[in-house]
Amino acid sequence: MKALWLKKRMTASLEDLRADARFRQTPGLDRGADRMLECGGRQYLNLASNNYLGLAGHPQVKRAAMEAVELYGASSGASRLITGTYSLYDRLETELAGFKGCEDALVLGSGYAANLAIVSALADRHAVVFSDRLNHASIVDGIRLSGARQVRYRHNDMDHLRACLEQYREAERKLLVTDTVFSMDGDVADLGAIIELCREHDVAVVVDEAHGAGIFGGGRGLAHELGLTKEIDVHMGTLGKALGAHGAYVTGDRTLTDWLRNTARPFIFSTALPPAAVGAALAAVQLIGESPDMGRTVLDMAERLRSHCRAAGLDTGESATQIVPVILGSNERALRGQEILRERGVWAGAVRPPTVPKGSARLRLCLRADLTDQDMILLESALESLAEELA
Repeated sequence: MKALWLKKRMTASLEDLRADARFRQTPGLDRGADRMLECGGRQYLNLASNNYLGLAGHPQVKRAAMEAVELYGASSGASRLITGTYSLYDRLETELAGFKGCEDALVLGSGYAANLAIVSALADRHAVVFSDRLNHASIVDGIRLSGARQVRYRHNDMDHLRACLEQYREAERKLLVTDTVFSMDGDVADLGAIIELCREHDVAVVVDEAHGAGIFGGGRGLAHELGLTKEIDVHMGTLGKALGAHGAYVTGDRTLTDWLRNTARPFIFSTALPPAAVGAALAAVQLIGESPDMGRTVLDMAERLRSHCRAAGLDTGESATQIVPVILGSNERALRGQEILRERGVWAGAVRPPTVPKGSARLRLCLRADLTDQDMILLESALESLAEELA
């Protein structure tokens, strides 16, 4: 590295991360989306992947990806607005619009890119964007990119949100963005109350269903489960979590998607998804449409696990979804907890600040539809050992 000041700055910051047990490394593992992953010559039950329905390895999804490659090749070759589109893309967007009960859909490269696209295209420096304090980093970065005034309300605190909305009552352009399922806590947004408040104050509502898609509402998301699809201005969901493929989608009315095609920089200036990803996503959407109860299976598993954790004295916070945190407090306890589970054949992520608030480091357990009853017994036994060793 030629610039000595840069190396010095990075080295000092990395030393601080190591001292605070926050240094991250890419794990040397294999088959990380599968029910069983491999690391260091050993297999582990995988409770860290977002492949909630196990569709990444589903025969129909894999076959659709391979057929797409045979038909279209390995790359899209350009952005959608140049030559990077093809009929399979159109089929996926039509399928997604119908699946979500909206006029139109637009597919983008990732959930992160989708949130940047939505917020930066809908808001500008004259706008106010209201955001839950525990929203995903991509929402926060989208607000920053837009130049809008960001107003963060306390997590799921509707009284605080009401006060914030009143404070900016006279603002002309107002947007509220929220996750439906919060990825580190596994709890859900109070969508009914949010929509009611936003309609009172003429605020557009954007929901991020990244962790709700495939699970709630017959796979359509939490908004659909609550009967609120038509009350929301913009729906975003990912194709790379429960749907087992890659990319993300935005659904809403055709005016919205036309606007995004013409103004959303992450869409305009990115190479389109490769055919394999689009083919896999189309197959996954069709599978969920045919078997809408897959998500309910995962939610039932999660409720069983939360009950077991509570009996063992473990704190799972306000989790009400397939994401079950085991909150341990310090970074060191979270890392030790991770080791305890791995010693017993279970792979879980240790999540530490700044991803979660200081003092709330945790293990993040992600339930998945392809777990067997024996898998659940193994997991419950490992958690009992965790509770005993960290008592």
